[in-house]
Amino acid sequence: MWGDPPPYTGWNPPAPGGMPGGRVTGAPADPVLVACAHGTRNPAGRRLIAELALAARTLRPGLQTTAAFVDVQPPTVVDVVRGLAEAGTPAVVVPLLLSGGYHVHVDIAGAVAAHDGALAARPLGPDPRLAAVLLDRLRSAGEDPQDPDTAVVVAAAGSSDARSIGDVQATAALLQRDWTGPVTTGYGSAARPTVPDAIAAARRAGAGRVVVAAYLLAPGHFHDKLQGAGADCVTAPLLPDERIAAVLLDRYDAALAATPA
Repeated sequence: MWGDPPPYTGWNPPAPGGMPGGRVTGAPADPVLVACAHGTRNPAGRRLIAELALAARTLRPGLQTTAAFVDVQPPTVVDVVRGLAEAGTPAVVVPLLLSGGYHVHVDIAGAVAAHDGALAARPLGPDPRLAAVLLDRLRSAGEDPQDPDTAVVVAAAGSSDARSIGDVQATAALLQRDWTGPVTTGYGSAARPTVPDAIAAARRAGAGRVVVAAYLLAPGHFHDKLQGAGADCVTAPLLPDERIAAVLLDRYDAALAATPA
């Protein structure tokens, strides 16, 4: 849909105060942006997450960025933040996550709390720009926002944290502003309703067509599961899209602005 991105070469462990592999860019006084993702074994997913941080540097030349993960793949956010702190390099950890849940409020918060020079930003979602990307993905899949007979299920990975569920529901509400048919939510794990149950509920409510809007950054385990959930159509994940890189930078800036010098 968006062409073939360049081959994924992976992330190297970050060198203190610089880019992965020891490449240092930008003014050393600026905090490093630690782009912290969930982690995935899917090669395309890994590539797209890596390219998101690169896109942020393209939008803001000179910004230092490095990667960290909360699960599945190294380097862990604990190791990255500790390494930067030991080098005396301030950092802002921006969760590459679409809602606030355990990984945001426990994993990332804990990694940051251990070091005075580190800050944590809020997750990417909810944000009107993410809802706009969802709408574009639906249109790209051939769906009509003006069709009252087409229901949308916003499908998220899921969390047992009520704050995460609230964030996903807020995104669905943003999408509903531009979608004539009903917009509901469904989850891959840990929350209810499941995506198949949400699809079934939409059909019982009278929808002639039910479409899943994948509220996921990149391909991976949860997106694969959506294909068999019973929808008439499943959209592509949100990445790649320059608007998401802009949200990433806004989260970085907001965390700095909220902290006394």
